[in-house]
Amino acid sequence: MKKSAKLSILVIALLFIAGLVAVLIKKQPAQILFYSDSCPHCKIVEQYLVFQELEVSSNPANAQLLVKKAGECGLPSEGLGVPFFYDGSNCFSGDQDIIKYFSSKK
Repeated sequence: MKKSAKLSILVIALLFIAGLVAVLIKKQPAQILFYSDSCPHCKIVEQYLVFQELEVSSNPANAQLLVKKAGECGLPSEGLGVPFFYDGSNCFSGDQDIIKYFSSKK
């Protein structure tokens, strides 16, 4: 097979993979609760939730995503805690702020 044909196949494959990744990223839910199994305030918030939850104490990837979402809200990574809720554009930290958010949605 000629080099140009191999290169064309490689480029097409990379474009396909990039498109697939873009579709998968768009399918992620906008609302995410970051929590810790050992957090008593997180347990309080859980009774209000019907969406994806990501544990951050034992999952470094989830912890990194928490920092990223907080950064999107202009929050520094220092001092971040759980429960932390991201509604797709806004961040809410602590059980009381999250409960107020959901209470206002009723």
